[in-house]
Amino acid sequence: MDIKNNILETIGNTPLIRLNKVAKDIPCTVLAKVDYFNPGNSIKDRMAVKMVEVAEQEGKLKPGGTIIEGTSGNTGMGLALAAVVKGYKCIFVTTDKQSKEKADILKAVGAEVIVCPTNVHPDDPMSYYSVAARLAREIPNSFHMNQYDNLANRQAHYETTGPEIWKQTDGKITHLVCTAGTGGTITGVAQYLKEQNPNIKVWAIDVYGSLLTKYFRTGEIDINEVHPYFSEGFGEDFVPQNYDMSKIDHFEQVTDKDGAIMARKLAREEGLFCGYSAGSCIQGLLQLKSKLKKDDVVVCIFHDHGSRYVGKVYNDQWMIERLLM
Repeated sequence: MDIKNNILETIGNTPLIRLNKVAKDIPCTVLAKVDYFNPGNSIKDRMAVKMVEVAEQEGKLKPGGTIIEGTSGNTGMGLALAAVVKGYKCIFVTTDKQSKEKADILKAVGAEVIVCPTNVHPDDPMSYYSVAARLAREIPNSFHMNQYDNLANRQAHYETTGPEIWKQTDGKITHLVCTAGTGGTITGVAQYLKEQNPNIKVWAIDVYGSLLTKYFRTGEIDINEVHPYFSEGFGEDFVPQNYDMSKIDHFEQVTDKDGAIMARKLAREEGLFCGYSAGSCIQGLLQLKSKLKKDDVVVCIFHDHGSRYVGKVYNDQWMIERLLM
């Protein structure tokens, strides 16, 4: 009998799907690695379970302990699934910018959710980074996963996502396109793929309001680059340790409006009901299409599911109020 012992065994081996209508103006094969097929509906399931396993192996997460994490929602869901199976408690700290659906989903799987203000400096005591770190110091038998600087994040993608893409394309991939957030996905996948073929190009998609693009181009952390944006799940106001910028060939910024409109287009023209970042990923690729040739094979990472954004990107009123449509 083909039976999974628990929900965690269903993570990974997600499909690679050809894009047709939205990619009609791109002169090559464009494929989407659709990771909302993971049980927690996002690519973050992969690294969440890996971080838990490494923490257990290192003795940092003990039986009956509490997992603490700052999350925009998706990493929290992956951690929550691991906690349910393995018997841990969860406290997640998020920002008031994230969709209500994300917080409600985390609560549905038994997590406690604390909401912090978005528009504060990362070092501010009220930031979700600072609150998560403080809780980990105060709560006995707890561990702060810290997906930003926890290198098990990128290791998960080096071990799973990268090899899957290489195998699914028969090694013919020429370009990887991925939104840039914690740096775990893009760095881990890029490291594996470039070990197989160093000529593969890796393009990071960023949002205006994030400092990552300028840092990539100049090596300067310029806080003046940072300003509020509506895009979710990518872009940063600091540089996480999961980044290895030598593995990335180009950073491309996309506007909130263009990313949102493309996400809606993916749903209506491809039947792919994805999150905000998938739209931004394809928009970034369209901005770079002049760099592509007929025989190229492009793989775009689609991180999460559109159900997390039904009150935002897929809500006409929300879009109109923010001048996004």
